[in-house]
Amino acid sequence: MSPPSFRLDDRVAIVTGALGLLGREHARALVAAGARVVLGDLDESGLTAFAREFDREAVLPVAFDITKKDSLLAARDRILHRFGRLDALVNNAAINDKFESPEATAELSKFENYPVELFQRSIDVNVTGLFLASQVFGTVMAKAGRGSIVNVASTYGMVGPDQSIYVRPDGTRPFYKSPAYPATKGAVVNFTRFLAAYWGDAGVRVNTLSPGGIENGQEPWFVENYARKTPLGRMGKSDEMGGAVVFLASDASSYMTGANLVVDGGWTAW
Repeated sequence: MSPPSFRLDDRVAIVTGALGLLGREHARALVAAGARVVLGDLDESGLTAFAREFDREAVLPVAFDITKKDSLLAARDRILHRFGRLDALVNNAAINDKFESPEATAELSKFENYPVELFQRSIDVNVTGLFLASQVFGTVMAKAGRGSIVNVASTYGMVGPDQSIYVRPDGTRPFYKSPAYPATKGAVVNFTRFLAAYWGDAGVRVNTLSPGGIENGQEPWFVENYARKTPLGRMGKSDEMGGAVVFLASDASSYMTGANLVVDGGWTAW
């Protein structure tokens, strides 16, 4: 008997936040595995430009806002009109904190001073947006009796931030890792468990992918601080999550649901 396939030929997958660092790599990995991929994000022109990287038949750029159900419903209708099916959803879209000025960041990122408006915005995108995208696109899969949802969380959905890695060698601190990202990513992990249990009998598998820190032009001191915390001694590369995404979306993980696949270089191992 041959092992389950990692191939996604003839299947249709959606990647939300497709213009992000990891979103682009998720899309590339899914296309390479044979899927037709819907590139979802807010910026229509950016999506069109990104789509030129692929064969015209391999991708469909669709601009939508995951925090607005009407936008998601319109995207759903367009996707079904084009492909007639939906087999996988990668809930990748999320936001991290952005402060108005570098000077204010160190103070405003402290828990004691952290603005509730920023906390609410993270909930709106990272949790409610994921809920809505799962509801709209996942319902299509549940009605078809098959599908896979991959919710992208983080190691900070399992453990608290180590604030020491955000301190420069001279002892100054540019910012604290604020509460919104860990809180919302923790919610993603448990929402995955809920949805896996709820849709198990509908043939829809739901799993979490929890990446560790990804190198993306950070200051060398931060990269060094982070690397010391991992058994592999480095940060991740953006293309190192693609195999995990393909695994979770494909039949290779056919008996896996409600799980959290951690790809973090060992960050959470000690």
